[in-house]
Amino acid sequence: MKILEDKILKEGKVFPGNVLKVDSFLNHQIDVELIDRLGEVFYEKYKNKNITKVLTLEASGIAIACATARLLEVPVVFAKKTQSLNIGNDVYVTRVSSFTHGRDYDVTVSRNYLTKEDIVLLVDDFLAIGNAMKGLIEICDQAGAGIAGIGICIEKGFQKGGADLRQMGYDVTSLAIVDGMEDDGTINFREQED
Repeated sequence: MKILEDKILKEGKVFPGNVLKVDSFLNHQIDVELIDRLGEVFYEKYKNKNITKVLTLEASGIAIACATARLLEVPVVFAKKTQSLNIGNDVYVTRVSSFTHGRDYDVTVSRNYLTKEDIVLLVDDFLAIGNAMKGLIEICDQAGAGIAGIGICIEKGFQKGGADLRQMGYDVTSLAIVDGMEDDGTINFREQED
């Protein structure tokens, strides 16, 4: 998606360790107009899939999940990364390893908000090695929920996450696929149809 690629080129910063920082518009400060446009693309792609919930991880996926769910007219459910007293003990739990944060954590979703009757669209801001998405897939499996597709804002195509999920049979829609990042800050994108 050219508008997203242009924004990444204008405001994104490349850091050592294949880290792409886009916190000025996507996952710290949020460009709401851009997020709405991204949500529209996911809506158009998945609007006929009978989706009942949009599922993401806290916190960076919540904005794009809300933009998408508003158009689909379904609730957003987000997997919590910390156990809180108000969620209770009747939860689905899986362990996720974070590439960005370099640590493992349990993510939980209340059984009240995800069931075998649900058809879910998974969304997130980034896809690198795929652990977060695999964690959300595990949560859906525990609930018996179906997965209509996976919507990703930025995929690091040079890492295995996207290829793994596609090989597993999931319909993955990535709006910008970064094929490489250079030490000088150059960001290379994979050609896609817009």
